[in-house]
Order: sequence, then C-alpha cells, then structure tokens
Amino acid sequence: MSSWEAGEETPFDKLHEECGVFAIYGHQEAANLAYLGLFALQHRGQESAGIATGDGRKIHSIRQMGHVADIFTPDVLNQLPGDHAIGHTRYSTSGDTVLRNAQPLSVTCSKGQVAVAHNGNLTNAIELRRELEEDGSIFQSTSDTEVVLHLVARSRERTLAGALRDALLQIEGAFSLVFLAEDRVIVARDPHGFRPLAMGQLEVSGGPTATVFASETCAFDLIGATYVGDVKPGEMVIIGPEGMTREFYTTPDTPAHCSFEHVYFSRPDSIVFGKTVAESRERMGRRLALEHPVEADVVVPVPDSGVSAAIGYSAESGIPYRQALIRNHYVGRTFIEPSQAIRDFGVKLKLNPVRHLLEGKRVVLVDDSIVRGTTSRKIVRMVRNAGAREVHLRISCPPTISPCYYGVDTPSQNELIAANHSIKEIEEFVEADSLAYLSLDGLRDSVRDQDRHFCYACYTGRYPTLVQIDEIVLAKTGCC
Repeated sequence: MSSWEAGEETPFDKLHEECGVFAIYGHQEAANLAYLGLFALQHRGQESAGIATGDGRKIHSIRQMGHVADIFTPDVLNQLPGDHAIGHTRYSTSGDTVLRNAQPLSVTCSKGQVAVAHNGNLTNAIELRRELEEDGSIFQSTSDTEVVLHLVARSRERTLAGALRDALLQIEGAFSLVFLAEDRVIVARDPHGFRPLAMGQLEVSGGPTATVFASETCAFDLIGATYVGDVKPGEMVIIGPEGMTREFYTTPDTPAHCSFEHVYFSRPDSIVFGKTVAESRERMGRRLALEHPVEADVVVPVPDSGVSAAIGYSAESGIPYRQALIRNHYVGRTFIEPSQAIRDFGVKLKLNPVRHLLEGKRVVLVDDSIVRGTTSRKIVRMVRNAGAREVHLRISCPPTISPCYYGVDTPSQNELIAANHSIKEIEEFVEADSLAYLSLDGLRDSVRDQDRHFCYACYTGRYPTLVQIDEIVLAKTGCC
C-alpha cells in the first residue's frame, strides 16, 4: 500500500474549513443579526456554533453541536437579549470535536462575565497551558482558546481592556479574537494578521450606527452592513457606552496573511485582506492556463472551490467552460450507507457527473488543492467512468508540502502527498493524463501580493513565527 493510501481522507475534507467569528455592538436585534452573520460564515465550520449576547448587566450564551440554522430557532434566539453579541462557527483545528470545545467560551472572574470566540491557532498554547496548570488553573476544554480566558482572568489589570492587553502580549500565533463583556465588545488581531477580521457599519433606524466585525464580508452583505476596512494586525478595538477606541496593543509585525483564504477558505463573494476573493481565484485560473496549457475540449471545475479558477482557465485558454460535475449541497453529517459496497460511495454522495458533457471529451479538471490525493483520484475516476477520453488535472495553488500551524487543519507532513512524492508520481496515483500546479510566483501575482504580505508556509515550509508541536519547537524561518 502506498504511504498516502494508508491515510484515507473523508470525501471533500481536503484542507478543512477553519472557524468563523462575528461580533456586533449597538443593535437591539444583535442575536438575530449574529445568527445571520454566522449563517453566512457556515462554510468556515460545521461542527458547532454559538452566540453570546450582553444586555448591560449579564451575558447570555447558547452553544451547541451542529449547524447554525438547526441550533438557532426563533425560540432559542429569544433567549438571547441585548444589543451586542459575538458568535462563532467551528471546525476544530485544535482540541476535540465535543460540546465543551464549542465557542464562545465564557467565564466569570474579577473583571465580570467575559465570553470569547477565536479564529486561528495559538502556537505557544501548549507551553502556556502547562504553566497555567502548574500554577493551579483548571481547564474545562481542550481548546487553545481557553488559554486566553485564563490569562485574562489571572491578570492583575483592573479593567477588561487592560487584562486583555496583558493576555494578548503573552500569546503567539494566529488569532482574530472577539470578546464580549456585559456592556462592551472588544476585538483584536495578531501582529502578523494571519487570519482575517473585517469591520463594518450598519444603519439603525432612529439611532446611532451599529458596528459589526466578521471573518468575511459576505456576512455584512446578508445583514445590509457596509464594509469599512479591516482590524489591523496588532490592533485592539474597544466599543462600549463611551464610544469606540482603536489602539495598537503591540507593534505590528511583518504581515503574513493566509494565502489559503484566497485559494480555498473564503467565499468568492467576500473581500478578504482588502482583496476580492473571486478576482484572486479567476487570476489563479488564468495564470494556470498560461503556465500549463493543454489541448482539450472542455474545462470542468471541481465544485465549489474550483469554479472561479476554472472560469479563469477557460477565459485565458479559450477552451469552453462546462459545469459537468454537480454537487449535492444537502448532504448531512450522517447518512445511511448501502450494505453492499459501492466503490467511491463518499464522493458519489456529493458529486455526480453530467455524462453528455464528458463523453468522448478531453477534460481539463480544475481544483483548488491536493492534500493526500485520495479524493482527487476518486474524482478523476468518476470523470473517466462518465466517458471522458482524457483527464488533465490542474491545481490552482502550489504543492502543499508542509502542515499549517496557524488555523488550517492540514495532516502531518508524512501524510501530505506532495511532501513525499514527485509530481509525476502524484499524477500516476490520481490516474490523470497530466497534472500541473500553479507556481508560487503565480499565486503571489494572483493574490496581488506585491508587498510580500501573505503567508505561504504550507507551500514552502518556511514559518513566520516560532511554532511548538508537543515538545518540538520549529524555528522562525520567514514565510516567503
């Protein structure tokens, strides 16, 4: 058995969705708007969701396993009063998939009630947790986010803002954090700006404008908010009864925005790191067509994340675009498998080919990434079984050769097919007639990274911060 075959992946797991965060201050329907914001961010995590609201005196919080729409019925939302709220939808990149790790996490301490939601990974969480436990702290979850709450609770600073500033200076890695107190919302972003955190304004009838924050601007579109910019790396924004304060809690470091947000994570209708995701992906496809042309009859995307790149590839190459793979968006987390074995059942559950668009055709199949390779092989087989004469696989990012420690749930390096095998070997494994990846320079150009402000560690193995994995510390080597 090949090394990558041993680690069979769940269909379409690939590089898993990370978390989505949302916050709002100054709207009487804060819970309902948080629900809508999380609904728009559902693609960033489907394991659990939660909303916490503040009414000036108390924090109210509900979090459960499952999807946003299933958890937050009208009756549940009625239990969340207040004009400010934070929300979270989770895919676990740190900690187990259990209710105790669902966010927002909350605590009552000398600073009052505090709730927090987090997108990203703390690279020094193991060390901090060990120190806190040795000093008497008791943890209720296995999530790295709880470390932040303990640091806030133990701070000698008297105000929540001061305690949070104290905590932020001790944590390292990737974090976009939204905090809720009884009477205020505080948000903060790590000094490198790994994970996105957009800021917007929402008109309120007969009152002052509400302020909103979200991992992606698609959440603003749904609620009618206007995108005004991003929380800056190293910045903390405090909104309370006295108004808004923006400050840098530390000196911003060299920017390291996650390039995979534009490759895969974010919805194409979002603006992320100030750039339109759909445009980035179409540019990836155009550059891919220039770098790796092939004679073919149709360009076919692997939906949904390959669609924009396939449109770009088709436009640049002149090869017709065809939506020849149809995705079923209504597959739940559990389903009844047939007792009789069906080859590649998991992929068939989510994808079905349009045979008349594929029969006898030379197909350019465009996807966003290959991790272990097993799903790609199943999709190539599906296209062939539908009658394709040739299948040429084109990937709109460079080979993934290194795990991410900043909020992307990549496998270990020995499970990454590109880290252990040549492109020719991968091509043979996925059973494609040809295989080609976008170059690193092509990706940089596609995301318009003229200033080298993006992180490409998963493609280069060069990390912009110190990273602790159990007892091993990887040195900072730079991200470009």
